[in-house]
Amino acid sequence: MFEGLRFNHWKTSEGDDGIVTLTLDRAGSSVNAISRAVLDELEQIVERLAIERPAGVIIHSAKPSGFAVGADIKEFVEYARHDTVLENIEHGQRVYEALARLPCPTVAAVHGACMGGGTELILACRQRIAADDDKTRIALPEVMLGIHPGWGGTARLPRLIGATEALPLMLAGKSLSAKRALGLGVVDRLARPEELLVEARLLLRHAAARPFARRAKAWASNTWLARQILAPMVLGQTSAKVRKEHYPAPFALIDVWKRGGSNIQQRLKIEARSVAKLAKTPTAHNLIRIFFLQERLKGQGGGVEHGIRHVHVVGAGVMGGDIAAWAAFKGFEVTLQDREMKFIQPALDRARALYDKKLKVPEKVEAAMRRLRADVGGTGVASADLAIEAIYENAEAKEALYAGIESQFQAEGILASNTSSIPLDELRKNLKTPQRFLGLHFFNPVAQMPLVEVVRHDRLDPGVEKRALAFCKAIGKLPVAVKGTPGFLVNRILMPYLLEAMLLYSEGVPGPVLDREAKKFGMPMGPIELADTVGLDVCASVGRELAPFLGLELPPGLDARLEAGKRGKKDGQGLYVWQDGKPLKPEVDKEYVTPPDVQERMILPMVNEAIACLADGVVDDADLLDAGVIFGTGFAPFRGGPIQYARSEGVDKLKATLEQLARRYGDRFKPKSGWELAALAQTTDR
Repeated sequence: MFEGLRFNHWKTSEGDDGIVTLTLDRAGSSVNAISRAVLDELEQIVERLAIERPAGVIIHSAKPSGFAVGADIKEFVEYARHDTVLENIEHGQRVYEALARLPCPTVAAVHGACMGGGTELILACRQRIAADDDKTRIALPEVMLGIHPGWGGTARLPRLIGATEALPLMLAGKSLSAKRALGLGVVDRLARPEELLVEARLLLRHAAARPFARRAKAWASNTWLARQILAPMVLGQTSAKVRKEHYPAPFALIDVWKRGGSNIQQRLKIEARSVAKLAKTPTAHNLIRIFFLQERLKGQGGGVEHGIRHVHVVGAGVMGGDIAAWAAFKGFEVTLQDREMKFIQPALDRARALYDKKLKVPEKVEAAMRRLRADVGGTGVASADLAIEAIYENAEAKEALYAGIESQFQAEGILASNTSSIPLDELRKNLKTPQRFLGLHFFNPVAQMPLVEVVRHDRLDPGVEKRALAFCKAIGKLPVAVKGTPGFLVNRILMPYLLEAMLLYSEGVPGPVLDREAKKFGMPMGPIELADTVGLDVCASVGRELAPFLGLELPPGLDARLEAGKRGKKDGQGLYVWQDGKPLKPEVDKEYVTPPDVQERMILPMVNEAIACLADGVVDDADLLDAGVIFGTGFAPFRGGPIQYARSEGVDKLKATLEQLARRYGDRFKPKSGWELAALAQTTDR
C-alpha cells in the first residue's frame, strides 16, 4: 500500500485481514513529540489510506514511555518567533481532519502518556482503546503553556463527552487515568497492556456502542442555547480562580467553544485564530519558558546512579515525617527515628492518609506502609545509604546528631540536612567526612511542593551532589543546586516579602487587603494567609536567622502572638482566625483607602533579593533562579520569575522605585548589588 513512500517517524504494516497498523516512533527521540515532520509524514499516509480504503486503521506508539507527549514545543517557539503559528496550527488541523474523514474505521491504541497534540490525534480517530494500568494518562494541558488546544481539541472533545465534562478538563489541564477516561467516554474500551493491539483489532471489527444517554447529553450541552447559558457560568467559575489579564487562555477557550457552531470547519477556524493570538502574549512566552525550565530541573539528576536504596530520617515532625512518607511512597525503604514512639506515630498516621489518597488500593497502601518503619533506637543508620536530619533549627543539636550518625555510617553514605536557613559551612565544620554532607531542603507540604534545594558548601564532593540530584529526580521532585548561604535561595527571597507584609499589617493595613494586592500581582496565596499557613513560629525562627544577614527586622507584635499560642493555622489562630482549615478573613471597611505603594513594598524586596542572590552566585544562572523561586514560592508563573519580571518591567524603572521606597521607608529598600549584571539584560525563550 505504501510502495515508494519512506518514513522516518512512522512504521506501517498491513495484515492479511486488510487492517493497517500505523506505529508512531519519532526518530532520535525517547518520546513522541509531534513535530512538523511527523505531521507531514502522517499527511502522506492518510492521503494513501483515503485512496486504498483498508479494512481499518490502528494507530499506536512504539515508545515505552507512552503514546505522545504532545506537540513539539521547541518548534512552537520558532513558529511564534517567525509569526507562523496560524499557518502551522492550520496544517495540523488539516492532517487530523483528513484522518477523521477516512472512509474506514480507525482506532487509537493508547498507553502511557497521551498529552496535548497526542490526545487531539486520538480524538480524530473513530474509537479509542487504552491500556488499563497506572501509567496511562490522557490530557489536554495546553492552558499550562498559556494557549489552548489547537489541533481540534476544543472542536472535538466537547462534542464527544459533553461540554460540562470537557471544558473543566481543558481549563484545568487535568490528566485522566484509563478508568476515568473510560467513565467519561474519552476512550471506548480498556485492555490489559500486553493485549492492547489484539483488543484494538477486535474493536475495529466490533465497534463499541456509545450509550444513547451519553450521546444525547453531549449533543444537548453543545446546542446554541446551551452555549449561551453555560458559557457565562463557566466564565464566572474561571474568574474566581484566575484573572483574565494574568491568564487569558482559559477565557479564550471558553469564547472559542461558545462561538463554535455545528460546523467543524468553522470551529477549527476559530480555534486556530485564537491559539495564534494567544501565542503572542507575554503569558504564553513566560509559561513556555517555565516549561523548559521545569524540563531542565527534571534533567538535573539524569545520567547518574544515585545508589540509594535505604533512607534513614531523623526527626518525625511534620517535615521529617512527611519526607520519610514521600520517600517510601516513591519506593524507597525508609526508617524514621525520633526519641519516642509517641512522636513517630502521628507521622505514620499521616503517611497512611497520604497513601490512601494517592494509591487507593489497600494492597498498595499496605506495601507502602511496610516500606516505612519506625526506628526509635536509630539502628537503621548503620544500613542507610542516605540519612536526612530534620530536627529543630539549632546548630549545636544538629552537630551533636551528626557525630552519632558518622560513627555508624557506611563508607558511601550521604548525610543531608533539611535545615531551612543555617549555613552549611557552619554545620559541616566538625564532620569527619564533610565531602559527603549536603543540604536537602524540602518545602511544606512535602507531597505538594515540587522543589528541593540541594544545598552546597565549600567541601562538598561534586559526585555526591550529582547523586543527591538523582535521588531528587527518583522521588519525583525538581532539584535546584544552591549555595549554602543563609536562607539559601527560596527563604532568602521569600522572607523580605513576608516580613514586609507583616510590617504593613502592624501599620494597620488589613490582612485581606495585603492578600488581595499580592494576588492581584499574581501570587497564588496572599502573604498574611501564607504566614499563618507556614506558621508564625517558623516565620519568626527563619526571620531571626536571616534578618541580620538581609538587613531586616522582625515586625512588632510577632513575639506577643507566639507567647499567646497564636502560631497560625495549626493553632486555629494567628494573624487570622482559622476554621476547618480555612482563614476567616474579616470584612474591610468600605471607606478604607489602600496605600498606593502596598504592592511595590511587598513585591520589590523579593526582586531586590533575587538580584542579590544572582550577584552572590547562590544559583548557577538567572534561569535556575527564576525556576527555583517559581517552584519554591509560587511566584506569579505568568510573569516568568523575579529576574524575568525585572527584565520585562525595566531594570532602571524598578531600581528607581526601590530608591524612592528607601527614601520614604528606610534602607531596607536600597537596591542591592547586582542591578548592573548583564544577565538582567538578557531575554530567553527557553
